[in-house]
Amino acid sequence: MNPRHIVMAGIALLLIGLVNSSWFVVVQTQQAIVFQFRNVVRVIDKPGLHFKIPLIQDVEMFEKRVLAVDAPSEEIMMEEQKPLEVDAFARYRINDPVLFYQRLRDEDTANSRLGSILNASLRSVFGTITMADVLSSKRDDVMVKIRDEVNSQVKDLGIEVVDVRIKRTDLPQKTSAAVYARMGSQRAQEAAQIRATGQQEAVQIVADADRQATVILANAQGDAEKMKGEGDEKALQIMAEATSKDPQFYAFWRSLTAYREALKPDNTTFVLTPEGEFFHYFGAAPTSK
Repeated sequence: MNPRHIVMAGIALLLIGLVNSSWFVVVQTQQAIVFQFRNVVRVIDKPGLHFKIPLIQDVEMFEKRVLAVDAPSEEIMMEEQKPLEVDAFARYRINDPVLFYQRLRDEDTANSRLGSILNASLRSVFGTITMADVLSSKRDDVMVKIRDEVNSQVKDLGIEVVDVRIKRTDLPQKTSAAVYARMGSQRAQEAAQIRATGQQEAVQIVADADRQATVILANAQGDAEKMKGEGDEKALQIMAEATSKDPQFYAFWRSLTAYREALKPDNTTFVLTPEGEFFHYFGAAPTSK
């Protein structure tokens, strides 16, 4: 190959490399700093295609999304001098990439520094509150107070803490047994008191129910006797009226009723004289006079 062609091919490859290194892409979740000899030239926080001077300028990318840092679990003394194990985390974002780069360089250093600051703020704030505050609706106010205190310490680091939360709070192992024993004793006393109150109320309810049942039963029996008397009186009145209209038919009807009740199909045998009063209607039909 001609040496001239080799030189031209090398120059072409060099130009292609320079062109490729003169542009870069910033995505929506990132922000960039352009350096020239490690001096900040510009900050880019808008996504898209951007250009830089090859071999002279460098680019560093930083996250625009919210980042997370977990603080190691710490045993913290509360205001009432009770120890409590607290496991917390924070969410933060890089709001000043230049300051972030100058003070922290990368996310690992930022997480380590922020974790230490978060633990210090937890100790400071939790030392002024009680355990009841942590377990009540005041917990959100406590978290806001911790977040504000952490932000006051990291404002010169180029980051902003957007949220602080507690993942877990627990009593240390050495105090759990004593606390659980005391809680068990208190619950046993409360249970005994509740049982005694329940038994007293049950006796009262049963007594009231028995009294009401007696009153209701007495009233029902009175009403039943009254209705029965009125019914018997009405039946006698109807029967007297019916008898007075046709005494002979009434006597015949009573005999038929007696036959139906006495002569049932159960193989009952009667030994009676045919001329008896019971068989009065079994003979010849009476002739009318």
